[in-house]
Amino acid sequence: MYLIRRLFSWRISSPVLSGLCRAFLWMLLGAMVLSLLLWGSGLEEQDLTMYTYIVHGIAAAFGGLTAGRRAPGKGWYHGGITGALYGIIVLLIGFLALDSAPAGIDCLWVLAAAGIAAFGGIFGVNLHKS
Repeated sequence: MYLIRRLFSWRISSPVLSGLCRAFLWMLLGAMVLSLLLWGSGLEEQDLTMYTYIVHGIAAAFGGLTAGRRAPGKGWYHGGITGALYGIIVLLIGFLALDSAPAGIDCLWVLAAAGIAAFGGIFGVNLHKS
């Protein structure tokens, strides 16, 4: 039984990488909920702008929380890096998939994601199991 548990359980040792994975899982879950909301109600795509920012904020917060929990210290630092990378990756995907040109407001979005994730990292480092 120990062999099976050891073979099928893998853990990402990098706090930032594990936080990014968790953030993108939360973004996937939020996108699915928003898609169901769009499909099942009378909302249109233009009405979902605020909700997508909320989903991204929640995803960045949980990514920072995970990075802070996995970090040995400085949860704000690991969470902030996780949020900044999350924001840059989302902007890069938007640039490549939607052909939207980056603007100056996008830098504020990356800073906001880094701040939210750093705040999550502050809480996450206190959840760290010693």
